[in-house]
Amino acid sequence: MTQSWTEFLTGEGAEFADSAVHFPALQDDMEACAIVPLVHLALIESHGEESTAFLHNLLSNDVAKLAPDAAQWTSFNTPKGRMLASLLMFRDLDGHAIVLASDIAPAIHRRLSMYVLRSKVALKMSDAALIGVTGPDAAGMLAQAGIEVPHDRMRQSVADNLRCVRIDASDFVLIVPATEAEATWHRLREAGARPAGTHRWQLAMIRAGLPLITAATQEEFVAQMLNFELIGGVSFNKGCYPGQEIVARTQYLGKLKKRMYRLHVPAGDVPAAGDDIYTPGFGTQSAGKLVNVAPSPDGGFEALAVMQMNCADSGEAHLRGPDGPKLEFLDLPYALA
Repeated sequence: MTQSWTEFLTGEGAEFADSAVHFPALQDDMEACAIVPLVHLALIESHGEESTAFLHNLLSNDVAKLAPDAAQWTSFNTPKGRMLASLLMFRDLDGHAIVLASDIAPAIHRRLSMYVLRSKVALKMSDAALIGVTGPDAAGMLAQAGIEVPHDRMRQSVADNLRCVRIDASDFVLIVPATEAEATWHRLREAGARPAGTHRWQLAMIRAGLPLITAATQEEFVAQMLNFELIGGVSFNKGCYPGQEIVARTQYLGKLKKRMYRLHVPAGDVPAAGDDIYTPGFGTQSAGKLVNVAPSPDGGFEALAVMQMNCADSGEAHLRGPDGPKLEFLDLPYALA
């Protein structure tokens, strides 16, 4: 994120802390369309004639089959199949771009760069502004702002240097050149969108069942534990990539013991990614961990959490200890296979 973009948002009432942005003077309206500076995310660009082959050999999804107007979820894993980063990927003019958590982006950039060797690929951290648009009529608001709206989920449109990636019916990611970020923000405001903080986007992603790996949860989970094959983040028909053997074995040999669930956390101590979950079946041993957390407009917090499937079946789970706050299981928008 450029200094000029930060200064502009500060002038709009934003405050920054711990890779998050807040608008303390503005009351969040869940029924209104919100625009969120996605400062907790970063963008890595991969350019060059061998970008497809390079990324295809490293990531969990099929990069070779990624259509020019499409986006996909994918992951970068250790050789043991543990997820180092969850990624939103799409094609750009002469290569690809991946969106990931900002707190791990520099390290992932360095790690990916170690694989370049003689490949005709150049990797760089982008200074483009990322803006989330979320709300019941997000598509209509984008159209009113003169932004081309992709026709379906996990599709993208590009017009006038502005890229719009549609996550689902009500959530969009805009990738805007740094020099045009302020003008784009004003267009969105004039169309009726309201600024909101990082928590608004995080809540939307939690309700969509879309996890984000951050520094607190790196190397904790195999892809299927995060429901990644259910959201289209894994290809089982492509060639090898780091961790592929473990991911495939988990899929075909029935070894999956953990899944990701959506939970409500009661008000009290603020929960955080990486906090342990306990269930009666595991006693004083941790049965899982929180992945992402956001305040709920109804009080308390909502979270995505990975835990033992047999423990989740009991319907009883507690945070940070066997006698900790009791967690309530909430629905996900997709079925757990």
